[in-house]
Amino acid sequence: MKHERHRDVLYSNRRLSDGYPDLERLGVEWFEAQLSGTDRTWFVDRLVGRLSRLMDVTPPRRIAVVGCGPNPQTVRRLRELGHDAVGVEPVAGSVEAAVEYLGSPEAVRSGAAEELPFEAGEVDLVLAESVLEHVDSVPRSLAEMHRVLRPGGIAWIGTTNRLRPYPPWKEAEFNVPFFHWLPGILRESYVFFHLHFDPSLANYTPRPAVHWFSFADLCRLGRDAGFAHFYSVLDLIDPGEFQGLTAPLMRRIIAAARSHPVLRTLMLLQYGGTIAMRRRG
Repeated sequence: MKHERHRDVLYSNRRLSDGYPDLERLGVEWFEAQLSGTDRTWFVDRLVGRLSRLMDVTPPRRIAVVGCGPNPQTVRRLRELGHDAVGVEPVAGSVEAAVEYLGSPEAVRSGAAEELPFEAGEVDLVLAESVLEHVDSVPRSLAEMHRVLRPGGIAWIGTTNRLRPYPPWKEAEFNVPFFHWLPGILRESYVFFHLHFDPSLANYTPRPAVHWFSFADLCRLGRDAGFAHFYSVLDLIDPGEFQGLTAPLMRRIIAAARSHPVLRTLMLLQYGGTIAMRRRG
């Protein structure tokens, strides 16, 4: 009854297909507030170091940062390092905010993952952090990444992991305990209510996470798109990244996972949401 009354108020003078009022603006504001005061320099520098195990990362490299958002710190840092980095963003309000943040209109382009604004073979590296779970079409998005990459190029994808045991107080994407383990029909109902009645369910994003993957899912989808080789974060971590009392143990675990298929599989239950896909050279 509560949602029925809410629906009567929200859609008394507008179509249901219009969705929740002003959701794009709410999403931009929420995202900007979350990133306010943060610094992703360390993340980008670490990522570049990891990618050096797969490709030549000597600048300048042509890099597409897909889903850069209104506060594209990754684009800024890559350009500081001397790379020709360009952000791609589908939400108009986020494009405007990103251009203002970078102070460079040519550093941000309007576009979706399914139709990237680059020529075939133009890009050395595609970065898609927290993007693939939100797209309309996963196969089309991966096919576009493959299209714009040069031979030997890398698509670095960080996305949802449907096998990871997220604690209920730290649920990914949706503010619903164990959302990624719920039956698909129930997840779709939460998606519907987020878009039409309660946008706080998925943090006000106009494109909620509707796709969930295992590492094997990502490999299969990548092969369908034409990618040839696949690497997990376990393969690329520098053991020197680990610090503190647990560092010696973690270094031994990572070393063992790199040489033992079964242990690697168990570790991918935790780390399987990140993958590097390489286009055949």
